[in-house]
Amino acid sequence: MEYGTREELLRRLADAAGAVRAAHPTRVAVDGPPAAGKSTLADELAVALRARGRAVIRATVDDFLVPRQRRYRRGEFTAEGCYLDAHDHGALNRMLLDPLGPGGHRRFQHAVYDHATDTVLSPPVRTAAVDAVLLFDGVFLLRPELVDRWELRVLVSVALDRIVARAVIREGRVSSRAEVERRWRERYLPAQRLYATRARPADLADVVLHNDEPQRPAWEFRTRRTAGDYDTGSSTTTGI
Repeated sequence: MEYGTREELLRRLADAAGAVRAAHPTRVAVDGPPAAGKSTLADELAVALRARGRAVIRATVDDFLVPRQRRYRRGEFTAEGCYLDAHDHGALNRMLLDPLGPGGHRRFQHAVYDHATDTVLSPPVRTAAVDAVLLFDGVFLLRPELVDRWELRVLVSVALDRIVARAVIREGRVSSRAEVERRWRERYLPAQRLYATRARPADLADVVLHNDEPQRPAWEFRTRRTAGDYDTGSSTTTGI
């Protein structure tokens, strides 16, 4: 475990992304529970990488949700529905992750769904530079359907009581405290426990960030144990 400043953490993460050797864009997962600080970290890392001259693609799993009717078919407050029904992993792989991966044509779409309007999207197709970095944040990114698509896997961890407190602050403009607490305690956090049991993301992450104190973070950098277990065979991750 290492402790340091936010700036030190971002430097280490930028170094790790830069150390990936691949003949295609580097795909970075920033995984963790809702309100853990994933989007903030990915945005900050994007700034750091652009300052080093890297082209960055920012995307989020929230733009690969399925429509509300399908998302809540098991009920609005079920962990199983959150983990199993919320996201279109097929579209995510087909539209974004596979085109940027080994043998991909690098033509991608960064979104398929508009959460605000509950409608399907089809943004213009873009072409990524071969040395671009995809910074993709979201929940459940190290699940079996996705885990082998990432060259760098970052898991953001926060104590559960702090997550709920952050969620109340973040969502307070649109929802009552009771509504937020119910959604997190009955849907999101149980879904995270289900994910931890089924996918064991902490065992698969290259970097685990303990983000309870964002300005004084603690982190663990790991070496992937065997290529057969974790790597796609298309790239190497060094220096982590």
